[in-house]
Amino acid sequence: MRLLSVSIVLALSAVPASAAPRRNLPGFSANALPASDDSTSGLVSIGFPVHLFGASYSSLYVNNNGNVTFDSPLLAYINFSLTTTGMKILAPFFADVDTRGAGSRVVTYGTGTVDGHQAFGVEWPGVGYFSAQFNKLNTFELVIIDRSDLGAGNFDLEYNYDSIQWETGGANDGVNGLGGNPARAGYSNGLTASANTSLELPGSAVSGAFLDGSPNSLAPHNLNTAVVGRYLFWVRNGAITDPPGPSPSPAPAPAATTPVLILTGILLIGMVWYLRRQAA
Repeated sequence: MRLLSVSIVLALSAVPASAAPRRNLPGFSANALPASDDSTSGLVSIGFPVHLFGASYSSLYVNNNGNVTFDSPLLAYINFSLTTTGMKILAPFFADVDTRGAGSRVVTYGTGTVDGHQAFGVEWPGVGYFSAQFNKLNTFELVIIDRSDLGAGNFDLEYNYDSIQWETGGANDGVNGLGGNPARAGYSNGLTASANTSLELPGSAVSGAFLDGSPNSLAPHNLNTAVVGRYLFWVRNGAITDPPGPSPSPAPAPAATTPVLILTGILLIGMVWYLRRQAA
């Protein structure tokens, strides 16, 4: 299995976040899944074409359980490993989301504009867990941002987290939203063995790791951005790329050698004249 090399540096920001992590644009709430457990949107338009892992897509499936897929819907509530799955998936928080509880909000999705670029977003805005529990709620978001200005099908991918209070549904052996088989976060190209390209964020499937207040908690950390709670990935030419290095510094301007040489010559002449005067 080949895991995509991505620099995952999860560190608390030393300064306040430059913006709220979740975009929460009005258009991202234009459509909604019904209050449900293990549901899917069916095929919906992204609003622009994207190129991902060797294929082009203009639509996807919004799945209740914290992910989107491209080739088929995903109703699974057991959050299997993203590094071995046979499904092309983007998963900000793959776990057993259940929005049937009276205190849970439902999953929404739609289009908007981010920094002048078309975008498609999915909101999990205070969602509960199986079975219809809402004493703990999670709020997170997936955003796909069109970057065709940098090449056909290119896009930026954001996972944005406001709060993660539960990690496991009851069908995954969780008790009160905790323990058992905890959530995973990341992505996969859906291929197997050496053809597999995937990533799971540190803390995936580790009890307590993603929860607010834990060392690997999602909400107070960030990746590839200064915005705390935001995890940014670049998708270029169909591949999720390693973070690009800093832009090369401009080449230094040639040294102004002529004035230096003139000054040096004057000093040498003066020194010779002084030594001769002393010897006279």
